[in-house]
Amino acid sequence: MALPNEKNKSAVLLIALLAGGMAAVTILSTLGIINQYIQSVMMSIGINIIFASSLNIVNGYMGEFSCGHAGFMAVGAYVSSVLSLILFTENKFTGGPLLPPQTAIALFPAVIIIGGFAAAAAGLLVALPSFKTRDDYLAIITIAANYIIMTAINNLEIVGASRGLMGMKGAIFAMSDLIPLPWVLLWIMAFVVICVIAIKRLMGSVLGKGISAIRYDEISAEIMSVDTNRMKLLAFMVSSGLAGIAGGLFAHMMGFINPQSFNIMKSTEGMVMVYLGGMGSLSGSVLSAVLFTFLLELLRPLQILKWVFIPLLLILLMQFRPEGLMGNRELSDMAVFRRFLGKGGTRAKEAPDHERVPS
Repeated sequence: MALPNEKNKSAVLLIALLAGGMAAVTILSTLGIINQYIQSVMMSIGINIIFASSLNIVNGYMGEFSCGHAGFMAVGAYVSSVLSLILFTENKFTGGPLLPPQTAIALFPAVIIIGGFAAAAAGLLVALPSFKTRDDYLAIITIAANYIIMTAINNLEIVGASRGLMGMKGAIFAMSDLIPLPWVLLWIMAFVVICVIAIKRLMGSVLGKGISAIRYDEISAEIMSVDTNRMKLLAFMVSSGLAGIAGGLFAHMMGFINPQSFNIMKSTEGMVMVYLGGMGSLSGSVLSAVLFTFLLELLRPLQILKWVFIPLLLILLMQFRPEGLMGNRELSDMAVFRRFLGKGGTRAKEAPDHERVPS
């Protein structure tokens, strides 16, 4: 039987790595060792980890086929951006900021999370048709949702329509003026760990097992008393909400967004990362996000040709490695990591006297 202090060892390890990583990034940035370009790559990796992991809930764990995930990212990006502009900067909505700009250092996470809730509400609208559709039909619905969101934003003059929206950096500048740190990178690192732990907790719970049951056989899951409609609703809303968080962080990293930032190619990037890492593998999504971001940086000199290469990568992946890098396994399933986390070894730990089964 596992000891109580070992039960949450993975989560504690992630939090410890976060604290150490944030301290290291702060020191190295202050010393000028981590320049703006390296910071931008690290921020892109973090956003892609959240984006890919969120899509993996639906496409991997639940076994559905969502192709318009960038639409929910757009909802989170625009809602978070408008809130940030209204609360912390001079803007066209209210004129002056509603709050002192320095309060951004405490309220920024709330702004991002509210954007996530808005995206989750949009995910609800896609979850309802999913009750009676699967596979190709659901893919068509999600693609349509992506285009509906993009078209709606394109026609909203209040948020800049097709010209886009800018000014979100004002909140970041206010934080940096108060305490000169790479705030966007630090917040992205924090949200990456929070989102990864949240997904791991969800999929390891009873609700998560119900979501996974749909992947194997929805009818059998219903026979075994799984409320499949409720599970689909939960999966879509959590997945969309996390994508909205990624969108809010993306908007504040870039300082400018427009509807084309969240087109079908962005959704394709998410699918490439999910299938590259392995459907139903959280570790795979994290690894593939890192690899994919580095690949995009290597292909940057190709400019528009990289958008030919990315869909081609997805085709080749489906042909030669359909299970992805990790399949449905996690790093903790591998022997070397099990020993590191204290889950493996040649001998099991001896149980305390009061927990031994009498012979």
